[in-house]
Amino acid sequence: MTTTAPTGTRELSYLRAINEAIMLEMERDSSVFVAGIDLAARGDVFGTTAGILPKFGPERIIDTPISENAIAGLAIGAASRGLRPVVSLMFMDFIGVCFDQIMNQMAKMKYMFGGKVTLPLTVLVNAGAGSSMAAQHSQSLEALLCHIPGLKVVMPSSADDAKGLMTAAMRDNNPVFVVLHKRCARLTTLVPEGEYIVPLGKARVVREGRDATVIATAYMVHEAMRAAERLAERGIEIEVVDPRTLSPLDTDTLVASVQKTHRVLTVHEAVEFGGFGGEITAQIAAKAFDYLDAPPMRLGAPFSPVPYSPVLEREWLINADKIHDAVVSLVEG
Repeated sequence: MTTTAPTGTRELSYLRAINEAIMLEMERDSSVFVAGIDLAARGDVFGTTAGILPKFGPERIIDTPISENAIAGLAIGAASRGLRPVVSLMFMDFIGVCFDQIMNQMAKMKYMFGGKVTLPLTVLVNAGAGSSMAAQHSQSLEALLCHIPGLKVVMPSSADDAKGLMTAAMRDNNPVFVVLHKRCARLTTLVPEGEYIVPLGKARVVREGRDATVIATAYMVHEAMRAAERLAERGIEIEVVDPRTLSPLDTDTLVASVQKTHRVLTVHEAVEFGGFGGEITAQIAAKAFDYLDAPPMRLGAPFSPVPYSPVLEREWLINADKIHDAVVSLVEG
């Protein structure tokens, strides 16, 4: 799969870009349909599916009962019979309600049927804290999904990547989880008009640098960029790399950056212990150990549920200040 040349660009929000990707794909392929809670009449609680119902009608976008287990089962069954469902589980936290469907059916059906069944389905989930939605509506659980063979996991940080990765996900013949971060929702970038594809499994160097590599996911990319401005005033130039797709992971781009800068910090909003940053660190240690001038560092949230209190939540979150201090420690010792 190759990136399609854009026909023009304009400013779009992250959520609007997802919405555009879905509608363009529904126009292109009649086997694509959308299903989930409050998606048709309300356009989703986040606005992801606004405008789809009047354009495509109730046969192409379906409001389901409040049953994540049923939504996951619907996606698996429809995909196995040749359709290309896009389903929303709303909050990422809700994967726990249907984890047997995800882990033992969605991820394994193609393998257990010897490749005779394909599951071209896309699952949208909204992750991340920072909105006082408390412990059951604020988690970043991407590491759980990445540990399951048979699933692909995408985490866009910008509107243009959101559109391109969403399109690639809908065209993939495997189950793909598209993890949308709530604090990215209203952020805007220039987004290509028309068909636009960002290949799955290809990282993006967001900022060139020489002194250390910061590998950040989703909203943490924006916090890393804020930290980079402050660090530059100190004379430290960091390279910011966004993996974009966690599974499959573009290890080559990450390793190449570390080989250039000789230091690395991984940053994610999920709790640090057992987080995906540990996998990235292990890959770098295995493939770029001789290039490292300092031990790899990880930065993630404390090992606790996300607090509801805004004051406590702000303390819990990873931010530019924490990234700045971690890089200073990494570079200056």
